[in-house]
Amino acid sequence: MFDFYWFSLCVALNGLLLLLLTINVSRLRIKNRVSYGDGGNKPLMLAIRVHANGVEQVMMFALVLLALTMARASETLLAVLVLGFTLSRLMHAYGMLGKAHRMRQLGAGITYLAQAVAVMALLLELLG
Repeated sequence: MFDFYWFSLCVALNGLLLLLLTINVSRLRIKNRVSYGDGGNKPLMLAIRVHANGVEQVMMFALVLLALTMARASETLLAVLVLGFTLSRLMHAYGMLGKAHRMRQLGAGITYLAQAVAVMALLLELLG
């Protein structure tokens, strides 16, 4: 039987983050009375971009993590990947929304690193 703990935790935590980012977009849409697009409103444009970036990154990572889980990768590897990736997504969102450019860069870098390690680990599982 597969143990989906780390996969499920990743989906839960990153799903919550994406929900909060969605609520932020809706809040700004209501506040600025913009139904479609960003209406030229820079804070709304930024909120939309932060949410979209999260969706772009989380979905692919979750698929690779699911494949690693099903390939029976080590619990330690899965834990490090999930915790590192989730922390990186929080850092990235905070960095973009809070205008902390260095935090955004660090979050993006750790996101890329977690994805690269996950993909390489999956390839090694498949080839080994």
